[in-house]
Amino acid sequence: MGAPLAVLIGAPGAGKSSVGSLLAERLGVRFVDTDAVIEDRAGKAIGDIFVEDGENTFRELERVVVAETLHTATGVVALGGGAALREETQQELAGHHVVYLEVPFEEAVKRVGLAKARPLLAGNPRAQLKKLLQERTPVYERLASTTVSTADQHPEEIVDTIVLGLAQSGVGEAEE
Repeated sequence: MGAPLAVLIGAPGAGKSSVGSLLAERLGVRFVDTDAVIEDRAGKAIGDIFVEDGENTFRELERVVVAETLHTATGVVALGGGAALREETQQELAGHHVVYLEVPFEEAVKRVGLAKARPLLAGNPRAQLKKLLQERTPVYERLASTTVSTADQHPEEIVDTIVLGLAQSGVGEAEE
């Protein structure tokens, strides 16, 4: 049974995967992206799970993968953007060092690229992303041990900020 050093949450385009990978490398630990685990377990892309099996099937698989990962991972974990919305996951996150990567709407639009297959942004992607941010931001803020703005920052700068925050809170091997 392990405990991640940091769990990254945030909206699509916040940089959870890229920052998480860099943070794990900096700390010399393993990185787990729960979306990648879900795709591996399902044998298909998340977009395909949504289309072929439905959002409910995806969310249940996500809940199981997130719970397992939070109990076994010892490095850095990145959760999919919607994972933190489930009550069960919110309870699982209690006691973990949760880092909310905050991204402003216009920055998220640029990063998401809106052409990429993102099931929850179907239809009018800009409007869907704006709505998604409005709904999820209060949850992310409430769950966060640390909030790091990703606006106008290079991923390495974001990692610097997180490492400093981990060291200040005495989390794991964050001392350099």
